[in-house]
Amino acid sequence: MLKTRFTEAFGVEYPIAQGGMQWVGKAKLVAAVANAGALGFVTALTQPTPEELAKEIQRTKDLTDKPFGVNLTILPTITPPPYAEYRRAIIEGGIKVVETAGYKPQEHIDDFKAHGIKVIHKCTAVRHAASAERMGADAISIDGFECAGHPGEDDIPGLILIPAAANKIKVPMLASGGFGDGRGLVAALALGADGINMGTRFCVTQEAEIADSFKQQMVENDERATDLIFRTLHNTARVMKNKVSQEVVAIERAGNAKFEDVQHLVAGARGRSAMERGDTDDGIWSAGMVQGLINDVPTVKELVDRIVAEAEEIIEGRLQSMISRYAEAAE
Repeated sequence: MLKTRFTEAFGVEYPIAQGGMQWVGKAKLVAAVANAGALGFVTALTQPTPEELAKEIQRTKDLTDKPFGVNLTILPTITPPPYAEYRRAIIEGGIKVVETAGYKPQEHIDDFKAHGIKVIHKCTAVRHAASAERMGADAISIDGFECAGHPGEDDIPGLILIPAAANKIKVPMLASGGFGDGRGLVAALALGADGINMGTRFCVTQEAEIADSFKQQMVENDERATDLIFRTLHNTARVMKNKVSQEVVAIERAGNAKFEDVQHLVAGARGRSAMERGDTDDGIWSAGMVQGLINDVPTVKELVDRIVAEAEEIIEGRLQSMISRYAEAAE
C-alpha cells in the first residue's frame, strides 16, 4: 500500500487527486475517483450558480460515501462570480476539503479553515506555494510547466519545480503537470512530493462527461500536441493544439496583439459549445503534454488501480532490484 502524508492527512486510500477542471469536474467523475480510492474535486465555477453547486455536491454524495472536495478558482475578472456565496454552498454542503487556485486566496482560506475545512492550494511557483503555506493552506499542489491550463510565466518544469518546492514547503505537497501513470507517481514521490494531481488523464476516462471525440483526439495526440496561448498577454495557457489555437498563436506572433484580437476565438461559450458538439477544432480546450502518454479510455477505477499497481511494481521490483544487485556486487 502506498501511504504518504497526503493519504494520511486527507483520509484517502491512494496518493492521487483529480483536481478541479472547468466543465469536467462533475458528480459522475468525482464520485468515480472517490470510489476508486483517490481524491476528486467538483469544480465550483462549472456550476452557473451557488445553488446549482449545492445540488452538484448532493449528487456526488448520492454516488459515493468516500471523501471528495470542491475546487474554487479565484481569477481577476471584470465581473467576479459571487465567491462568498459559492463558499457558503461549499461550507453548508458539508465539504471537508477544498482545492483553491488563483488570485489572493487569503479570505477564502480563512473562511474555510474557520469552518474546519482543509485547504489544498494549487500554484505554479515556489514563492506562491510558500505564501499559501503562510496563509494557512494545509497542503500545496505545485503545477509544473507541462500542465494543462495556466502554467504561470516562469516556465519551470516539474523535474526542477517539485524538488525546489519540497525544499521549502513543510505541509504535504501534490505534484501536478505531466502525470498519467505509475512511473510519474514514483518520480513525484522521489522528487519530494506526497502524491500526484492529474487533470488531462482523468479527462480521458469513461466517466468524464465530455464528448468521445475529445477523448479519442487526446489518445491520438502525442506530447507535442499542445499550444501555449496568451504568452504575449502574460497570461499563458496550455491548450490542445487545433485550428483555433493555431490561429491564436499566429495572431500573437504577428505582434502587438490585444485580448480583443483573439476574444472571439477563445470565448468560453464557444469552447463549451464545441465540446458539447464534439468538434475538437472549434474552440479552446485545456490539455497537457501528458497526452503523449495516454493510449486508452479506461474506467476511473481501472486507471487508478493500474497506476498504483505499476508504481508498486517499480518500487518493489525495478528499484529494489537495483539496490539488491548493487549490494551483491559490493560484497
